Amino acid sequence: MRVFGILAVIIVLGAGFWFYQRSLEDLPEGSPQEQIDTVAIRQRLLTIAKTEQQYQASNGKYATLEQLANENLLPGGTEQRGYTFTASITATGFTITATPTDEGKEEWPTLEVNERLQVTEK
Repeated sequence: MRVFGILAVIIVLGAGFWFYQRSLEDLPEGSPQEQIDTVAIRQRLLTIAKTEQQYQASNGKYATLEQLANENLLPGGTEQRGYTFTASITATGFTITATPTDEGKEEWPTLEVNERLQVTEK
């Protein structure tokens, strides 16, 4: 009985180690600061996109970032964590782009979100 217990512990530890190794392979590349900033920018893009959707539902059209800022719907403005936000607005949709503008972040990804709340990385 004791042999089976020890074998079970070894198997569980081996499986845990295997899952741990696989999770390390799935981590995004880049420095920890890049990962933190990129996650924050993704969240900011989603917040702006949801604001666009609410504006469209109330006004029948999408707004520029300047219009959102003028109506106090864009707290924090169009820059955050070394990224600058721009918008491309059409009658049927929008694309909000976050471009790294700080020195030292030139190699960091450019991120975009559209009216379907899909964030993509370039």
